[in-house]
Formats: sequence, C-alpha cells, structure tokens
Amino acid sequence: MVYRNPKLIKLLRELPCQVCGIHSETVCAAHRNEGKGIGIKVSDALVAAMCHSCHTELDNGKTLTKEERRAMWNRAYVGTMQYLLEHNMIGIL
Repeated sequence: MVYRNPKLIKLLRELPCQVCGIHSETVCAAHRNEGKGIGIKVSDALVAAMCHSCHTELDNGKTLTKEERRAMWNRAYVGTMQYLLEHNMIGIL
C-alpha cells in the first residue's frame, strides 16, 4: 500500500516553490518521478513544493538532462522538508 497524506499535499500549497522561491497559488506537491509507473505516483512522503512552471520543467522540460532533473527534485525535496520542520508545520499533519 502506497502512503497517502491529503493533509500534506494541501499543506505544500502554502509553501514557496523550493526551486525558484516564488510564492504562488500554483505551488503544489511534485512527486518524485523515479520509482513510479504510468499513472501511478510514488508515496506522498516523497513530495516537494514546486510552482507550476518548475513542476512542468521537472516532468516535461526539454532543457534539463535526467541528472539535472533528479538534482532539481532532490534540492526541492530537502528544501521542502527543511521548511516544514523549521516552520513547525509537521505537527499539523
């Protein structure tokens, strides 16, 4: 069974994009792309706060290599977890 947490997914909408730093209503949970199948997302424990533009670049962009996309998501994931912890937002999940 894959971990799902709707509260976490909703909470990430309140964070700034962890790639470009923008505060936008387009920020959402970007799931890790590795380890999934077509139409199947990985665990909600593997999400990063990203705006629509950065999320689109991650999933469909042509300007980054696979390694660059992986590094982009990894930085955003670490930033997301750091933000949640440093702003005491984990307790509300």
